[in-house]
Amino acid sequence: MEETNSKKDFLVFGSPKITQDEINEVTDSLKSGWLGTGPKVAKFENMFRDYIGCRFARALNSCTAALHLSMLVSGIKPGDEVITTPLTFAATANSILHTGAKPVFADVDKKTMNIDPKLIQNAITKKTKAIIPVHFAGRPCEMDEIMDLAEENNLLVIEDAAHCIEGNYKGKKIGTIGNLTCFSFYVTKNIVTGEGGMITTDNEEWAEKIEMYALHGLSKGAWKRYSDEGFKHYEVIFPGYKYNMMDLQAAIGIHQLKKVEENYKRREEIWKVYNESFEDLPLILPSPVENMKHALHLYTVLLDLDRIKINRNQFQQELIKKKIGTGIHFISLHLHKYYKEAFNYKQGDFPNAEFISDRTISLPFSAKLTDKDVDDVVKSVREILK
Repeated sequence: MEETNSKKDFLVFGSPKITQDEINEVTDSLKSGWLGTGPKVAKFENMFRDYIGCRFARALNSCTAALHLSMLVSGIKPGDEVITTPLTFAATANSILHTGAKPVFADVDKKTMNIDPKLIQNAITKKTKAIIPVHFAGRPCEMDEIMDLAEENNLLVIEDAAHCIEGNYKGKKIGTIGNLTCFSFYVTKNIVTGEGGMITTDNEEWAEKIEMYALHGLSKGAWKRYSDEGFKHYEVIFPGYKYNMMDLQAAIGIHQLKKVEENYKRREEIWKVYNESFEDLPLILPSPVENMKHALHLYTVLLDLDRIKINRNQFQQELIKKKIGTGIHFISLHLHKYYKEAFNYKQGDFPNAEFISDRTISLPFSAKLTDKDVDDVVKSVREILK
């Protein structure tokens, strides 16, 4: 009999499923005395490489770091332009700014919520050097069209797959299509390390640079300097960053990765319950996918504002009163103060992203949810909207 939450408890949005396996592995790291980047990071990288089917996987302390280093090692420079979606977390655009380049937004498809390849074409200029498609909520972007555009215009493709670890597009695993792909292991993601990220690529030179740039630009990392083979001197090859993953984080990730498909099946069950329970409500539910595997990271619905008397923010507050946590994915970046002022964006520039921004809400959706938790979410949503 599975343990259920009392309705007196607040159902936290995005709470991860952590088991004794992860706890034991972290304890083992603590007892070993090796807490920083070491053998467990290497093991996690190898496991992730094999799961994705790429040549190289490099673990970092965040997906933001992964995006930043992906652009640096592939040659994005100040003054370049990088096209991405406005319907994403700030890290996607911020990482472009950290390279000195300019983020250029192309609107999304209202149905998929992913960047629209036709609108990418319109945003390409002589300064464009890369495209960063974001696989929103776990739904793979239309990668064939995006890769064709990139080839025609000699552009890099750096995938933001923070939501899309399990994703597959037309038989190709996400992480094997673009030039580089960036994943997140943040606490709400499908694989959790607390904080953490990974870059996959088939380019050996870039993989070597990523490893070096992530740890101060040193010629040898800590594991190589202080292992039982004896101390080895290092040189600073590049003024790098402190972006490395710790063994304490990788210890969690090793067991999270082992259970990734098992946890996916549980989210599939919850997804089906939600779809069946909400189909008669004034909601626009996630549209089905064809020729791809949705990674099922977020269960995001849009309120049909023409059929209800409350707005999204009011709906969210009503759920909070019922002790149900939610997320907002996302308020379009061009509507945020910094991007409005820095790039003169205004209301109306990206109408599809704005449509979604006004209506979107993400419901609790995690392998940790019990049947009782799911039932509480369904009942609460129906009570508010019926």
